[in-house]
Amino acid sequence: MADVPKAISPRRRHPSAAMPALVAAALVAAACGGGGGGTSTSSSSAPASSSAASGGTAEKPLAPATVTLWVGFTARELKVIKGVVADFERAHPGVKVKTIGGISDDKIVAAIRGGNAPDVAQSFSTDNTGSFCSSGAWTDLGPRMKADGLSTAQFAPAVRSYIQFAGKQCAMPMLADVYGLYYNKKLFAKAGIARPPRTLSELAADAKKLTQRSSNGTIRVAGFNPTWGFYENAAAHYAPLVDAQWTKPDGSSNLSGDPNWTKLVQWQKSLVDWYGYDKLVRFNAGAGDEFSASNAFETGKMAMTIDGEFRTAFLADEHPELDYGTAPMPVDDSQPQLYGAGYVTGNIAGIPKGAKHPEQAWALLKYLSLDPRAESILSNELKNVPTTSSALKSATLKPTPEFKPFLRIFAHPKTATSAINAGGAANQELFEQVLAKYQAGKVPDLKAALTKLDEQIDAQVEQASGPQVP
Repeated sequence: MADVPKAISPRRRHPSAAMPALVAAALVAAACGGGGGGTSTSSSSAPASSSAASGGTAEKPLAPATVTLWVGFTARELKVIKGVVADFERAHPGVKVKTIGGISDDKIVAAIRGGNAPDVAQSFSTDNTGSFCSSGAWTDLGPRMKADGLSTAQFAPAVRSYIQFAGKQCAMPMLADVYGLYYNKKLFAKAGIARPPRTLSELAADAKKLTQRSSNGTIRVAGFNPTWGFYENAAAHYAPLVDAQWTKPDGSSNLSGDPNWTKLVQWQKSLVDWYGYDKLVRFNAGAGDEFSASNAFETGKMAMTIDGEFRTAFLADEHPELDYGTAPMPVDDSQPQLYGAGYVTGNIAGIPKGAKHPEQAWALLKYLSLDPRAESILSNELKNVPTTSSALKSATLKPTPEFKPFLRIFAHPKTATSAINAGGAANQELFEQVLAKYQAGKVPDLKAALTKLDEQIDAQVEQASGPQVP
């Protein structure tokens, strides 16, 4: 059995934080083992029943229990989670919730394998829904949804797509991440740029105007950093901007077959070449950690960047002096109708196989994912996007001006997420390995490389979709 790898950072959102394809085998084994079936930051009033608040049947009183909730959040964000959970405890006096932060997917899998699963587990990796559902490592919530009269219609289509796989809904959404463009208003004004770019050609032109170099060519300020693998520069986050499709109608990999992928990759490579690959490598080495106060955009070393809505919270906390704006990411010049759309992913949560208190776990899971007041409070303080239609309309939701564009991106009909498959994020990880070599000038024939990559991805997905050990 393959070892489950270490996660990079539990707060990191792009596929490098997701488990590679070999973890599908670990999830199968996990599903076959194991057992059976702070001060609140909100007001002190108890929340409404999550079922009733979401159009379902009224909840029955819960038996006393201590429920374990595992989340990836840490520090300030963990305090926010605990504050909202405290409201749940007030609504259910006999139920206590032990919330543990800093949990990554590999820890969840190890706990299930060892028969020590938490009652509710939260993951940042929607790419792993296919593995969680197909292996049975997270239980199917469909029967519970039906029994409580609940429907997934209250979630946006992209959200519905990443909480289920192969006919099983093993996860609930717990807020969403939406990606857009951040731009430095001071640097824009200095360069004479009146508005954020709307097409990829405008993005490249503005990036060149905004870039500042030393006399030896070293990059002091990057107008836009195109390097794959840097911060949130993941292929998945760019796919909706060119309407690139991961798979064909039959489910096979489509990286070589969809010309929009080639268009995107070549656009990125041309901008890398303008900067100079070696110059970007040197710049990246001196850039601050993505989730720290030394983040290159936060410190003015990048004029534009792609990032999630959660960056607004970091900026308010770490660099409130920065004058910045947010907007949709620029799109393919030949597809202007895509402007306003973007990539959406998010947090998912489920009840792992072996949870000791499944009834109380379900009540907590419904509260965190469906209660409009809880979702609004979490959105206000974590700066993530609510996923239910009721929460998006809630009077409790108080979006800042910088946050509002992400709500509009979330609602755009062309906003999309990655296709879910049994292999988890294997297709994205393999793709990014090829992209890293291509931007460095080590892939002479892109078409041939993508064709070979499609074959590798199909083989891995087929292996992950194979018969499971009973």
